Amino acid sequence: MPVSLKDEAAIAGIGVTEFSKASGVSELNLAAQCVTAACEDAGIAPSELDGFVSYTLDSSDEIEVARAVGAGDLTFFSKINYGGGAAVGTIAQAAMAVATGQAKNVVCYRAMNGRSGKRMGQGVSGDIVTSDLVHWSWYMTYGMLIPGSWIAMIAHKYMHRYGVTREDLGRVAISQRNYALNNPRAAGYGKPLDMQTYLARDPIAYPLCLYDFCQETDGGCAILVTSSERARDLRTRPAVIRAVTQASSRGQEQMTSYYRDQMDTLPEMELAASRVYAMSGLGPDAIDAACLYDAFTSEIIMQLESFGFCGAGEGKELVRDGALDIDGRLPNNTHGGLLSEGYIHGMNNIAEAVRLVRGESVNQPPKSVEHVLVSSGVGVPTGAMILGAA
Repeated sequence: MPVSLKDEAAIAGIGVTEFSKASGVSELNLAAQCVTAACEDAGIAPSELDGFVSYTLDSSDEIEVARAVGAGDLTFFSKINYGGGAAVGTIAQAAMAVATGQAKNVVCYRAMNGRSGKRMGQGVSGDIVTSDLVHWSWYMTYGMLIPGSWIAMIAHKYMHRYGVTREDLGRVAISQRNYALNNPRAAGYGKPLDMQTYLARDPIAYPLCLYDFCQETDGGCAILVTSSERARDLRTRPAVIRAVTQASSRGQEQMTSYYRDQMDTLPEMELAASRVYAMSGLGPDAIDAACLYDAFTSEIIMQLESFGFCGAGEGKELVRDGALDIDGRLPNNTHGGLLSEGYIHGMNNIAEAVRLVRGESVNQPPKSVEHVLVSSGVGVPTGAMILGAA
């Protein structure tokens, strides 16, 4: 039995639905669509699925999805908490199940009517009853009711300390919009964004304006994980999981970790970085492209530092030098990301990472892509992984 998940499992199939503002169908329908598409992409029948992993926020239970797509007997099923922080966590669960023989073909999925149904951007509302309300209640009286306002507190402190400007945030938004221009699935398809337009937008929660926020999206995305050995015999070129981990650091709250000694770093991301580099035997220099979780633009610049692509306070310099662009040091979110493609809680970023490894992105970088770094939600218990070419 393996003592490390390095190279034990691979992503053999990806499936996405149309991304829209009004799907017109149920979330179960979206889940069935993307799971079926992932099986088709891998070249296996849905009846071969024996494991399912999703988010605690997903409304479609795995047994309902299994019945809808025609899956067989299930030997593994799991759900991960913390919204977008669950994205890579679902892959970690699937990889562990495959590596230990709990299941052979595990599909990870997220299906949501995130615009026409329950909107994540509404933040704290009367229908939410969780233990998080205990700490959120300290901030609500100051108007901090939505994720954007919670993240803005961290972003403002970080920007003040290191001299990051709104133009720097704009460069992140524009870089990812430029990718979306070529992506027919994307909300930003055919909709250019320039700095003048960006700066003309008043902040929603200073310093973050509309273009610093991710989309609100209806859609589904599924990722099929199997053993690396079996993946080599399936339809598509697999993306081998070199390393995968979950991470939550001391003093963690859900998006409002304001009682830590520092508010201008991402310690949970630093923990995830140390673990994936150690597991894979790779370092930042070996990463050719990235799909960093981008619910907000400020999170991208901070993650560049967390994952060792530069020193503390130097993320802005990378962005100013065009590092995130197609011909830059680290092409990032080449599908447009959560900012400009759609918000499927980070699962669509994982799908793009697979395309990059396969060489199938609509914005495939001119240089060879052997390793792609993917991260989960920022400000919550999170995760990261490195995918490699087979």
